[in-house]
Amino acid sequence: MQQTWAPPEELTGEQSQSEAEPLRNPAAEDVSPLAVAGSPAAETLRAEIIAVGRKLWERQYVDGNGGNISARIGSRYLLCTPTLMSKRDMEPEDICLSDLEGNILAGGRQRTSELLLHLAIYKANPRARAIVHCHPPHATAFAMTGSAPPIGLVSEYETSIGPAAVAPYETPGTQAFAETVLPFVEEHNTILLSNHGIVCWSDTVNHAEWLVETFETYCKTYLIALRIGKPLKFLPDAKIDELLELKRRAGFPDARMGS
Repeated sequence: MQQTWAPPEELTGEQSQSEAEPLRNPAAEDVSPLAVAGSPAAETLRAEIIAVGRKLWERQYVDGNGGNISARIGSRYLLCTPTLMSKRDMEPEDICLSDLEGNILAGGRQRTSELLLHLAIYKANPRARAIVHCHPPHATAFAMTGSAPPIGLVSEYETSIGPAAVAPYETPGTQAFAETVLPFVEEHNTILLSNHGIVCWSDTVNHAEWLVETFETYCKTYLIALRIGKPLKFLPDAKIDELLELKRRAGFPDARMGS
């Protein structure tokens, strides 16, 4: 049953040390959903989600009530943005607590309609701890063509993203839509959703949003370069290998070297 949560100070103000302990360790197996929702860890994650939502809106990577953000908290739960709400206008009480089956356990609003996409990624790839889905214009333009920009042109893009996958189209919000990313989520941290947008996963919400920025800028810059009218200069294979080694050391995924 969905419940509302109280601010951490209300939960901890009259508690003994033993009663407050779960709030400091939301990963503990015996912690109730309300305790997790009111924990300092959840408070920090909410603030990060709200800040990233505003960045997405300010950069015009989302419009209307589009896009969604989530983050794992402990082993059994995640926080996610609500449905039918601009990412510019979110407040802490709007962020929902869900289990890994999509059941909303705390929060004042209904969860995002595309939570199934997030759950599919989390279940398929334990390294994914945060996910951002949005609709940046240049990246979404590629999604409308069912194609990704070429690789091998900018070193920073190679080390952070590299090949982006392209998932086939399915109706957003459905289980079929969520499953379109499953063949790609291990070896790609950035996936184009055909005729829809992009989804990026990382270890934190901020880092997932950085991937969005990097990918959108790369798509935009590539399209500008085409307008110059001169042949593109690709990085030599030996230099790509050096970048992949850096990427391997950093623990980033890349289809060229395996997950």
